[in-house]
Amino acid sequence: MNIFTIGFSQKSAEQFFNLLVENNVKKLIDIRLNNKSQLAGFANIKHLPYFLKLHNIEYEYKPELAPSKELLNGYRDKSISWKEYIKIYNQLLIDRNILKDISCKELDNVVLLCSEPTAEQCHRRLLSEYLAKYLDDITIKHL
Repeated sequence: MNIFTIGFSQKSAEQFFNLLVENNVKKLIDIRLNNKSQLAGFANIKHLPYFLKLHNIEYEYKPELAPSKELLNGYRDKSISWKEYIKIYNQLLIDRNILKDISCKELDNVVLLCSEPTAEQCHRRLLSEYLAKYLDDITIKHL
């Protein structure tokens, strides 16, 4: 089973959608805390579902998979280190019991969306690793 992750920052719409199509993505799960920002351009909630539909890709918004506002702000203002962020975010996933509503079947060829250009210091990487730890036969690819 393939789980992909992608950030829209520093990508053109053409690059972004080509990556999704080339990797046979069937569904995009938006795990951003804020998907309404005008700065998101083509990835704004007003536009993204429409553009995905043109490529036969489903859209789903799952804010329960996003970091809390406090965690995100703490990391941005440097009052929380990346190491602390990892620990707190993983605990949020446990506290929110995210695995109860996720089946392996629905995750195949799904991409997790966030804004960060790379997965290195992004919650989409943490989430994909969390899912791979608890669900069987998952391959992660960061686009």
